[in-house]
Amino acid sequence: QAQLVESGGGLVQPGGSLRLSCVASGFIVDLYAIGWVRQAPGREREGVLCISSSDGTTVYANSVKDRFTISRDNAKMSVYLQMTDLKPEDTAVYYCAADVGADCSGQYDVWGQGTQVTVSL
Repeated sequence: QAQLVESGGGLVQPGGSLRLSCVASGFIVDLYAIGWVRQAPGREREGVLCISSSDGTTVYANSVKDRFTISRDNAKMSVYLQMTDLKPEDTAVYYCAADVGADCSGQYDVWGQGTQVTVSL
């Protein structure tokens, strides 16, 4: 059974950094694009970043450009979201999700359970 498990969330002060991890199991993660999607309270889910199977990056949220980076380590079945200069508006539950193909299409069919990121003093 295909699964994704996120970790690394927590409480951080504005301007701080966090690195989220997403570990895959039950499928060949090398073959799929993996995205990070977030959902803030009272708001719809928002795509953040995606990395294709060939390491191409797609930025969905302009607000994170130059602050967040996505990377993958297929040997560890893992995808990472490095977040820097965090702002209160980055507060959300962050999900990793497997795209339906090798390229970033924004269509996901496997989701993790989410990890909470809270940016506050």
